[in-house]
Amino acid sequence: MGVAPIKMPQLGESVTEGTVDRWLKREGDYVKRDEPIVEVVTDKVNAEIPSPYEGRLVKISVQEGTTIPIGVEIAVIEVAGADVGTDGAASEAAEPAAAKPAAAEPAVAASGSPAPAEAPATGRRFSPAVRRLAEEHSIDPARIDGSGQGGRVTREDVLAFLAREEAEGPTAAAPAAAPQAAAARRPAPPPAPSPAREDGEEEVVRLSAIRRSIAEHMTRSLAVSPHAWTLQEMDVTELVRYREVEKEAFRQRHGVPLTYLPFVTQVVCDALAAFPFLNSSWSDDGIVLKHYVHMGIAVAIPDGLIVPVVRHADRLGFTDLARAINDVVERARGRQLKPDDVAGGTFTLNNTGATGSVASQPIINQPQAAILTTESILRRPVVIGEGVAIRHMMNMCLSFDHRIIDGMTAGGFLGFIKERLESWTPASIRI
Repeated sequence: MGVAPIKMPQLGESVTEGTVDRWLKREGDYVKRDEPIVEVVTDKVNAEIPSPYEGRLVKISVQEGTTIPIGVEIAVIEVAGADVGTDGAASEAAEPAAAKPAAAEPAVAASGSPAPAEAPATGRRFSPAVRRLAEEHSIDPARIDGSGQGGRVTREDVLAFLAREEAEGPTAAAPAAAPQAAAARRPAPPPAPSPAREDGEEEVVRLSAIRRSIAEHMTRSLAVSPHAWTLQEMDVTELVRYREVEKEAFRQRHGVPLTYLPFVTQVVCDALAAFPFLNSSWSDDGIVLKHYVHMGIAVAIPDGLIVPVVRHADRLGFTDLARAINDVVERARGRQLKPDDVAGGTFTLNNTGATGSVASQPIINQPQAAILTTESILRRPVVIGEGVAIRHMMNMCLSFDHRIIDGMTAGGFLGFIKERLESWTPASIRI
């Protein structure tokens, strides 16, 4: 018998750390090879991590909610027949390649513990994510008080620091030549919230790592992009009638449901070609136009929202597009997405109508320029010419980055979609 470490895997080329969200096994449990053992969240994706070994879980090294660098041990499994070295760990050869990318492994000191990450002159250590976020906002992370274990500075600490700086005004943004004076100007932190009452009328629900990640991303999006919003209503009667007639035959032929998303996605791709600034991102050097459409499809999951990407959606025929959308949606709900599945989106489409919503104001998925929602399709009376008819009506809502897009452009984009959907016929489908 020997023991083998399980390490934080590399979940994407640019990912440098991960958060242990939830352990699916407990110490003492027997684990089969490739059986999910822990849920890990990064800034790219949340995923169930399978065990690379079969054996008994003898040690959980990292507690839920803890963020650690790639390559750090998170658990130890007792494995029959493992080659045990003097440090009690299984030999390097026993570890699968997927769990230990050489480039991502931290240097290891003689004691077996990870070597300290690169540190500034202060001697404090900061995770790559913290350093990156601090660099984006031109602040020295050494100025930030850490709330993590051992005084470690977390991303939440950086965001809270930025919020305080913004509240203080422009004087706070200048470099602190006199740290004591800067500290004196800083407002006192808000009082700590009262603990939950013990009579059972209040409850503290632990924030999952994905909920924290969503909160951070949404807060940053509103801070970075000046959001503007607009809505147009559209008559989709002909599209509704066609889908009702064809949906069962389509499922039988192609094995996937016929939803409204592929119809709308094709029209939106055409609109993005006609209004390219909607398919762009902001940079200090200028607006970056994307001459391809990687369509983000927002998917609700039990503990949050995730946006997998259909790559080159503008190049796909209708059936392939329907299959691709169904694939990423099903894998998102089954927690089977890989980091590349949620990276590189250029525009996001969200079907809020599935919840019964008739109007919504979505938050932009950074660094994109806009996000579009499709709302509930409702039958209601509509004036047509000199008469009134019952039609299937749907609102579409657009949030956009006002640095890049003005109201006229946003209105023209939605107007293009409206004209295409209201004049839709089966001949509109691109096979």
